[in-house]
Amino acid sequence: MHYVDEGSGEPIIFVHGNPAWSFEFRHLIGGLRSEFRCVAPDHIGFGLSSRSDRREDHHPAAHAEAFGALLDDLDLRDVTLFLTDWGGPIGLDFARGNPERVKRLVLANTWCWPVNRDPHFWFFSRMMASPLGQYLIRRRNFFVNGVMPKAVGNREALTPEVLEHYRNAQPSPAARAANAALPGHIVGATRWLREIWRERAAFCAKPALVLWGLKDIAFRIKELDRWRSELADCEVHEFVDCGHFLAEEAPERVLPLLREFMG
Repeated sequence: MHYVDEGSGEPIIFVHGNPAWSFEFRHLIGGLRSEFRCVAPDHIGFGLSSRSDRREDHHPAAHAEAFGALLDDLDLRDVTLFLTDWGGPIGLDFARGNPERVKRLVLANTWCWPVNRDPHFWFFSRMMASPLGQYLIRRRNFFVNGVMPKAVGNREALTPEVLEHYRNAQPSPAARAANAALPGHIVGATRWLREIWRERAAFCAKPALVLWGLKDIAFRIKELDRWRSELADCEVHEFVDCGHFLAEEAPERVLPLLREFMG
């Protein structure tokens, strides 16, 4: 597992989703590493981490297990988890099992509960798991070329040079196996998501900063409102002009909020 580890001080752990990698958080790490220890792993099958041809390694529970093993290996405690997209359930799986090691949560356009009865997620999950969806992801790099530009509020935030870094991190159909597997688990991992959410008392009382891009095509006001209702100590900031990738779209606005929250 490849990871970025820069700076010193209280640790903040950045956990990416699909189809991203640690590169997504470069601006935030650059702005925080003088005050905090910034750690950003690449899940197995993403970024600069190893690839696997075993289907079981592409289940989000396997990513969560590997993530927990990394934090154990680095002996990280009193951490702030910055969670986005699939990073939400992956990071919160660690938090429910190790509540004494998690100090704060930062949630950015993510979720952590079963959505198998929500047509919005069900249709996307089934479509992307279909033969056509798998062809588009593996052969046409659909998540980078199609989904990412539509998921941001301002497409100029994802310059051709930036998108090329995401393409190069998944340079072939074989390298996109984990990328192709995760959409099906939006519905397919319902049991695992239900287990985490059932134990949410382990993390829902922790201080939480919620950063939400309102132009996201994946996570809506509906998901934001659920976080508002479940988190006991919650500070929310909405970004009306941004979408799914706040670390790419508005790092200059996210950084002061993070510094104040960490302080």
